[in-house]
Amino acid sequence: MNQDSQMLSSGFSGLGIAPSLMEALAKLEYKTPTPIQRQAIPIALQGKDLVGVAQTGTGKTLAFGVPLIQRLSQIKGSGLIILPTRELALQVDEVLNRLGSKFGLKTAVLIGGTPIRPQVQALNRNPHIIIATPGRLNDHLQQKTANLKNVKIAVLDEADRMLDMGFAPQIKKIFQELPTQRQTMLFSATLPPEIMKMATSFLKLPIRIEVAPTGSIAEHLTQEIFIISKPDKTRLVDKLLDQYLGSTLIFTRTKYGARKLARAIKDMGHSATEIHSNRSLLQRKDAMAGFKSGKYRVLIATDIASRGIDVTGIELVINYDLPTNTEDYVHRIGRTARAGISGHAISLIMPDQRRELRDIERLIRKTLPISPVPKLPPKRQPRFINNKY
Repeated sequence: MNQDSQMLSSGFSGLGIAPSLMEALAKLEYKTPTPIQRQAIPIALQGKDLVGVAQTGTGKTLAFGVPLIQRLSQIKGSGLIILPTRELALQVDEVLNRLGSKFGLKTAVLIGGTPIRPQVQALNRNPHIIIATPGRLNDHLQQKTANLKNVKIAVLDEADRMLDMGFAPQIKKIFQELPTQRQTMLFSATLPPEIMKMATSFLKLPIRIEVAPTGSIAEHLTQEIFIISKPDKTRLVDKLLDQYLGSTLIFTRTKYGARKLARAIKDMGHSATEIHSNRSLLQRKDAMAGFKSGKYRVLIATDIASRGIDVTGIELVINYDLPTNTEDYVHRIGRTARAGISGHAISLIMPDQRRELRDIERLIRKTLPISPVPKLPPKRQPRFINNKY
């Protein structure tokens, strides 16, 4: 390894990482481990079970990815990563393949919305790591196209989100197919009682790592509340998009609401796209790629995307609707102010939602500032923009 590489990777020294992986980290310009990486990697490399709690955007993928790749090169067996959404599965696959490319790492991604045959072909190539959403993995187990008897390391990522989405019975089925002798790692941004119950049943004497209390938010993230009636929400968004000029992520509660708001924002003259469960995987990938590249300035999303968006540099997050689950507030606003960059989160709260506001404040242990509603622009008439959007 040359001197520059040594300098780049020096922050990861002392964690027990093999020299070849240190070099891979250096080439990818990972210079300093985040708190969850610094604490989780040495424990995971020892083969111990762990529960890792850290706020969104703190690098949990490397916290389990580095030990997973290193340990699978030392032991006979494969790895399994279970995640709640397709987007998150694809992102984790991308990170692991960048990290493990020089080692010949083979992965199989098992997600819904894509043909099953290429997934079967990938499984037949004996991948080192299977990355899967619970529903599609259970489809493969039912059809006997996947076999988990060789899995030596299992990872549950975004475990709290999977419970919110009702995946607990499917996860239980998956764990019944796993060998009892295995290492298990569970990562989550929040730690409700259900997660600890899951940890007790799936993990053996896990070491708990909590680098930030449940409900913690990023240091450089500012928050703001507007109390506003439902009919005026879209006009306030119009005002905010003229005030904040950077990339903006807006959350709605329903896919119908996302579609309707996307049309309205296009009529305001902004490039916008939407991502929700009614969109095909190809449409969702195009939306994410377009948002990352700047093709779309505004991305309107339902909570299906609150944990699957890993985009640095989002200036503003707007909660057009409050989330159904209070914990999702933390995950939504965690899409901005990532990697030490500042960001701002605005929530539009209707007068009858003050109780939900108090629940959020209790979770984050902070009173949120309520700003006066500015003078709103007149309601725009829908218009068509040159076929551009």
